Amino acid sequence: MSPSKKNITVFICHAHNDKVAVQKLYRCMVKDRIDVWLDAEKLQPGQNWKHEIRKAILKSDVVIVCLSRAFSKQKGYRHEELKVALERAPLFSEDEIFIIPARLENCDLPESLRHLHRVDLFEDDGYKKLIRTLRKYVSTN
Repeated sequence: MSPSKKNITVFICHAHNDKVAVQKLYRCMVKDRIDVWLDAEKLQPGQNWKHEIRKAILKSDVVIVCLSRAFSKQKGYRHEELKVALERAPLFSEDEIFIIPARLENCDLPESLRHLHRVDLFEDDGYKKLIRTLRKYVSTN
């Protein structure tokens, strides 16, 4: 990215069981100069994690929801993160991308995300498609 372009901020929402795959995604995105917020990397000891996660979602340009069978089975805070993102999504125009469903494996999408086109990160060109989308966002904003 050239210095004149906006630096995009991305929040990664994921299930705890997908930590290995998400860490790999995080490292690739950092290498590609994407400013990525991942709880395991950004939360500091002693911080109120619920507050920090909510703040990070609200400040992000894009939320990537990493989907898997584990995500679908998991209840609790990961779905709260998705809820916060979905509450913020109407603030964006129909042409803007805010939430990107990213499947880590072949799995169903939550009902709340079925209206959005997904990217399959388990396919050979999945990551390239994701980065292309994020770079397009940077060049248009």
